[in-house]
Amino acid sequence: MKHIYAFEEIRDYENYHDIIQRFSKRLNDYQLILEKEYFLLDKPKGIVWTSVEAATTIFSDLPIPAFTNKDTIYISPDLTGWRKLFIRQLEGKDLPSIQRFYEQLSENHILTILGHELTHHSDLFLDEFEDEREDSIWFEEGMCEYLPRKLLLTDKEFDEISAIEKELVGVFTGEYGNRSIDEFGSNSYTASLSSIMFDYWRSFLSVKYLVEDCFQNNVNLVFEEYHKWDKEGRKLSLTEHFGLNKISI
Repeated sequence: MKHIYAFEEIRDYENYHDIIQRFSKRLNDYQLILEKEYFLLDKPKGIVWTSVEAATTIFSDLPIPAFTNKDTIYISPDLTGWRKLFIRQLEGKDLPSIQRFYEQLSENHILTILGHELTHHSDLFLDEFEDEREDSIWFEEGMCEYLPRKLLLTDKEFDEISAIEKELVGVFTGEYGNRSIDEFGSNSYTASLSSIMFDYWRSFLSVKYLVEDCFQNNVNLVFEEYHKWDKEGRKLSLTEHFGLNKISI
């Protein structure tokens, strides 16, 4: 993959140079795992490293400074900017332990966001970005959260972010929990940041439950069942096929 640097000032590139190099090395290792075990065939052409402002106002109008546009990943390496964004998703609620977690968010967690974008390119996912079918978006998004977190975080970090997002789902269920996870993104990116992230939290926790509680920690078995659902004609929603409609995540 090509690495493109899109900063307004040379000093910005210089400030982020070291973290970009660290991310690039570890992403390459993660990419090799995806190629070997998770059918990553068509890799993105490049990564555009840029500022939070440019990512959310120039390259897109999404509120999150990491996304994939066709075959290019855009992401900000600005750790401070990411910390502020994650605190903003709390909407001022009194959650001191969670706020402290995000105030001290490590590089590893930002690396998993980059890994998320790369994981989208795995050919194990059935629907393309441009597909009109939207009945399995939660699965792809949840798996794109789960795999890089499981493979790039320490066990302690993984358990901590899992507990944080489980608590956040509980906090925000009263506001956003009246829609099925099958409706991932149905409120569009014009909604509040916490509403957008609510879908990601639930998707990650749903995939984590499937992998760890239903399929003996075997990610490939989960993918096999996902493909079985597709081959059988998607007669049920994917949550119904997996039985997730009967439990509370």
